[in-house]
Amino acid sequence: MTERRDPSSVDLVQDASLDAAVHEGAAQGLPAASGALLDPRILAAWREWLAALATDAEAAIAAAHVYGELGPEAREAWLDVLAEDAPKLQVPAVAIYAPLLSVESDAARRERIEVAMGEGERAPRPPGGFALRGIAAGGDRVVALVTPLYLRFVRVLWCRYLPEDGIAWARHDPIVRAEEAPGPGMVLDGAQLEATPIKLVIEELCHAILAQQRKGAELPPSLQLCADLFDAHLEGDPLP
Repeated sequence: MTERRDPSSVDLVQDASLDAAVHEGAAQGLPAASGALLDPRILAAWREWLAALATDAEAAIAAAHVYGELGPEAREAWLDVLAEDAPKLQVPAVAIYAPLLSVESDAARRERIEVAMGEGERAPRPPGGFALRGIAAGGDRVVALVTPLYLRFVRVLWCRYLPEDGIAWARHDPIVRAEEAPGPGMVLDGAQLEATPIKLVIEELCHAILAQQRKGAELPPSLQLCADLFDAHLEGDPLP
């Protein structure tokens, strides 16, 4: 068996529903510790967990959460391990990499993940999605922007803004079961959200982003994680 890099100094798997062997491997620093050879039982459990990302919502959400908590070196190590293991699994690459992409903000690592997902080309995001919008006190727009990730998973961008003034706040749920996505009628910041054309909401948000940039104010990290939604609309002035 070949030696393996340690992708993290912390547990890679924190979800209680995952196999006990994966927890044991995580305690060692899955999939190996300090270059030590990995127990075949733990390696098998690790690969079984990777395969589960295609169908198990809990595993996919756990992968996004744990990867999002890792530092840069641990993320690089995780991607190194996936480069070795992913081709050995009968699982679509998108299922293994999409949870990580949903929380990755570093441009170089995003590029690396997209190439791995798309077999040498940038993997396009599935079409579709919808928007919910309400009007809060003072005229602020309050929105939930729901866009597909893969299979039955979506991401949700929540935001409050004024198109001519900028972003009040934004937050991001990187991976959500489609059946748990927000729907019309929910209330956020005192505003009832109703279905609104997604193109209109994205255009309004682009105006708010540009207003924020012109003021010299920093954009919320959540918007930067969803930059692909806006870059094509910003006419040469993409999100940083």
